[in-house]
Amino acid sequence: MAATLPMDDRRRDLLGLGGWTLLVVVTAMGGILSPPGDWYAALQKPPLTPPNAVFPVAWTLLYATMIAAAWMVWRRVGLLAGMAALLPFIAQLGANGLWSIVFFQWHRPDLALVNLVVLWLLVALTIVRFRRVHPPAGWLLLPYLAWLTFAGYLNIGIIVLNGPAPPA
Repeated sequence: MAATLPMDDRRRDLLGLGGWTLLVVVTAMGGILSPPGDWYAALQKPPLTPPNAVFPVAWTLLYATMIAAAWMVWRRVGLLAGMAALLPFIAQLGANGLWSIVFFQWHRPDLALVNLVVLWLLVALTIVRFRRVHPPAGWLLLPYLAWLTFAGYLNIGIIVLNGPAPPA
């Protein structure tokens, strides 16, 4: 017979899942409130740039894996004991939300690329630390790191084709 969690444990798990979801949704707001717009549409894009419709689908899936990974680590060790793993995760959320603002609102692909390098490093650190606590949580973030690598290619391509700060 399958073990069931006591009501307090289920409530704690659901509250934790809700908390991580809220944190990631707040991060996603950076992208939601910074749509590509006419400026981005006018830019020359590098080869392999996906259609705009791909980005929200990809990010929705990536945000879902972020929620799951953070929740798994939190559930395994708790917030205080998990700080070494969860702090880089929270920091990468900040860098993630900032990228869309810097790129799409400020029209600064050069600064966005710097932000993206920091983001990539924070996600790599998060993966290493998550894997120490709960290996599946670390593995869940590998597609995110791959997507960020691809985003780096796109970001660099836009700089090469349009300049570091194309006119608005």
